[in-house]
Amino acid sequence: MQINLRKIKKICYSAGFLALCFPFFPPFFPIPGQFWQNCFAAPAQIKTQAPGYFRLAVGDFEVTALYDGNLKLEHSQIFKGVTAPEIKKLLEKVFITGTEVITPISAYLVNTGSNLVLVDAGAAKCFGAGGGNLIDSIKAAGYSPDQVETIYITHMHGDHVCGLTSADGKMNFPNATVSPSQAEADFWLSEKTYQTAPEQFKSFVKMAVDAVKVYRDNNKFKPFGPKDALVKGFTAVPTYGHTPGHTSYQISSGNDSLIVIGDIIHSYSTQFPNPKIGIMFDNDGKKAIAQRVGLFANAAKNKIWLSGAHLPFPGIGHIRKEGKGFAWVPVEYAPYGVSNFRK
Repeated sequence: MQINLRKIKKICYSAGFLALCFPFFPPFFPIPGQFWQNCFAAPAQIKTQAPGYFRLAVGDFEVTALYDGNLKLEHSQIFKGVTAPEIKKLLEKVFITGTEVITPISAYLVNTGSNLVLVDAGAAKCFGAGGGNLIDSIKAAGYSPDQVETIYITHMHGDHVCGLTSADGKMNFPNATVSPSQAEADFWLSEKTYQTAPEQFKSFVKMAVDAVKVYRDNNKFKPFGPKDALVKGFTAVPTYGHTPGHTSYQISSGNDSLIVIGDIIHSYSTQFPNPKIGIMFDNDGKKAIAQRVGLFANAAKNKIWLSGAHLPFPGIGHIRKEGKGFAWVPVEYAPYGVSNFRK
């Protein structure tokens, strides 16, 4: 005798039909205890998030934001040029309390119709278990890592390059050429940089060197100079300051543009309202602030999309001038190609 437990369970959920459950189990047929437990149990909580990708049409290009993970940072160790009470006040405006700031890590995949280009590669596990979801996000978005042809790097900090390479030192993107700016490559790959770096900074240099080693060994690491052409639709925007060769990428198609800004901003809650707030790990703090102020002013004036590695996922939106600073206007979730935004 076969008993359809699913159908019985549906009946059992109704108190009015509770009595009907018993005839299905005559005295000679034992009723499993697990059956009763399942019959009245609430559905299990799923406790996982939706896949980590989001698409935006930029002209005829398809831009896919990819979630790699997050970093937990003590805000007392992040900001400079501002007092602790000022930071506390700004964070509390967006309901961030306590001593930690959770910082997202994102990368961006651009399908131009002719090329598949990745900008940055995430952190892998270089900073702990919070990162390392980039490959899964690429696959969830319908692509495969071996389809990526070009990887542009904003800068060579570990949370932007560690995802290039697997834990056993293999290329995660075997068919891709990796390209930071020449200035960025020269800085991180110089023996002098490692030898003269403060002890606490040497691990960051090693991360950068290790992440690109297998690409260099296979002639797939090709930095670009100021006059070199990039993939059609891409323009390198020098935004040196956070690192010596930090580069943003303007992606243009038709009348639409988006700038992938890397680490121009780390904290939306503090550096939009006050873009002169610095970050402890800026290589040249004054230059980084000047780049941030200038880029924000240009994006606000010309209504250019921005995407940032450490902005709340998907990290895409516009900014507007507000008081002495700026305000973040995040992209809205909508079907692909549908947007309220009009220039």
